[in-house]
Amino acid sequence: MSGLVNALVIVAVAATVIARQFRARAINTDRRWWLLPVILAVVALREPGILDAHHRAESAVLLAVELLIGVATGAGWAWTTRVWTAPDGVVWTKSTKASLAVWGVGIALRIGLFALGLALGLHQNSSALMLTLGTTLLVRDGILVWRAQSLGTADRPAPAYGDDVRSARKERA
Repeated sequence: MSGLVNALVIVAVAATVIARQFRARAINTDRRWWLLPVILAVVALREPGILDAHHRAESAVLLAVELLIGVATGAGWAWTTRVWTAPDGVVWTKSTKASLAVWGVGIALRIGLFALGLALGLHQNSSALMLTLGTTLLVRDGILVWRAQSLGTADRPAPAYGDDVRSARKERA
């Protein structure tokens, strides 16, 4: 695929995934939650220019850092997502404002990494970004499925970091 097609795929997948996460939706732990991230990774790894041919070591380090950012973004996104069980036993998820902040930081770090690559004179392919997006989604979905499976039956939402959930302790004046 060309760089333009890769970029369009990345934007379309990211926009769809992000938009869906800010609406409450049921999570099905039995479905193939890993399929979309694996497809993105396979498409990215099939592209020949994921590493700069003239600067292999530098571009490999840059790719490794980008993948670490993807893992951190996926984990942060999953842990800032609300997960709760409805009275009928269905597990629901919804991203929070903190989840949006995690995405913002992740995007800012990726932009900074891209700028660093440009400053070092590295050729950067959109395949690296697609691989990182697949990694982010895989980590996020894996943690959410694990959280949903371990939630059990609960009658109140499980708090996510950034929620305005007050402590059950007695406040002192």
